[in-house]
Amino acid sequence: MSAQDKAANTGDKIKGKAKEAAGRLTGNERLEAEGQADQVKGDAKQAGEKIKDVFKD
Repeated sequence: MSAQDKAANTGDKIKGKAKEAAGRLTGNERLEAEGQADQVKGDAKQAGEKIKDVFKD
């Protein structure tokens, strides 16, 4: 996994956590759900990158 991809995936997770927290604070369920979705997206991308790395070696 390239460092750039890893940073982007981590960025998605951090962005998701921030959105989720903001949604909780404001009572905005949609924003909270978007935050959770962003976190899942970051995790899925990271898992995909790890799988690619396994097959590269």
